[in-house]
Amino acid sequence: MNLLNIVIPDRLIGQRIDSALAAMLPDYSRSKITAWVRSGKALVNDKTFKAKEKVLGGEIVALTIEKEKTNAWLGEDIAIDVVYEDEDIIVVNKPVGLVTHPGAGNWTGTLANALLHYEPLLATLDRAGIVHRLDKNTSGLMVVARSELAQKNLVEQLQTHAVSREYSAIVYGHMISGGTVDAPIGRDPKDRIRQAVVEEGEGKDALTHYRVIDRFAHHTHVKCILETGRTHQIRVHMAHIEHPLIADPMYGGKVRFPKKADEALKDVLKGFNRQALHAKKLTLMHPISGEEMSWKAPLPKDLDDLLKALAKFDPI
Repeated sequence: MNLLNIVIPDRLIGQRIDSALAAMLPDYSRSKITAWVRSGKALVNDKTFKAKEKVLGGEIVALTIEKEKTNAWLGEDIAIDVVYEDEDIIVVNKPVGLVTHPGAGNWTGTLANALLHYEPLLATLDRAGIVHRLDKNTSGLMVVARSELAQKNLVEQLQTHAVSREYSAIVYGHMISGGTVDAPIGRDPKDRIRQAVVEEGEGKDALTHYRVIDRFAHHTHVKCILETGRTHQIRVHMAHIEHPLIADPMYGGKVRFPKKADEALKDVLKGFNRQALHAKKLTLMHPISGEEMSWKAPLPKDLDDLLKALAKFDPI
């Protein structure tokens, strides 16, 4: 527990007190500071105050900062593939089948539980330092913060689209060239579990660039680059342009067999049981040093085997 006495300078006169404190304490988010104010951990002249009150100048704020658990998630001894780590961040290659963090139906056995066992101090951070997520059956790279300052910076980078995320996807249909899907995404009005492309103003802006990596007679291996990070974005956008991901249970429908497909190709498509999507490359500015850093994760065996099978049984 730390006790800070902060003198608010005259240059911040007229601002909300929580905004002024956030400006003076860049290691902490404004939401965290507001929560401290509301819980009585920040006092002016030994009295509580409202976050929206205005600075008069010269106030002395006594602020109690406590490192405390932000959730009740438990650490579990689950193996994780750590691609890179330093004192500020951890980069992991998430396997297929691992849920990102606890939620309805998955309160244990998640990446968050594994991270809390790997680094117990993550229990003091919101969502155990996780700043973005991958679907259970999407594999690939994720970055995790090890401090509040790093987490705040990474969240800001994600919000301003400064983080570059490149995915490998295998889709139905023979694409001639790449392109861009610029279509807002929101809740599917017919099915609240699903996302969908919606009318302008009814969802959030979503932008996906895609480029052809390899073509087969009836399928295409594409590179997808996100400029935004909406839930199920690539899955929704590829389905929207009528090239859904192979084996996507939510947006791909039933298994699609090309006309005159032989039994070997049918067996390959029936046997692949997760959306064919992998977060292959992650590039960001290190939250503390400011250095640009980038990592790549090779295709997992199931996707590599699928590509080899398509080359053999679905050649151009």
